[in-house]
Amino acid sequence: MKKKRKPGYFTLLALSILWVLGALLTIMPAPMMYRECMLGYKAHCTLTPISTVTCVVLAGVTCLVQTRLFIERS
Repeated sequence: MKKKRKPGYFTLLALSILWVLGALLTIMPAPMMYRECMLGYKAHCTLTPISTVTCVVLAGVTCLVQTRLFIERS
């Protein structure tokens, strides 16, 4: 079974990679921040568990759309 990728596949791939990188960025410690996140340490985002889960879910949805709509199976 050969798979053919439609135009837009690599755009969604780049978007899902950006979502994962965003999730990783939200949990990284940042001592220069003036407020602690919900987990009790100073991170890049003060809503760290919520924003991390949101980014991971959005990456998953993007991958799901990418595989369902932008790959033709022959």
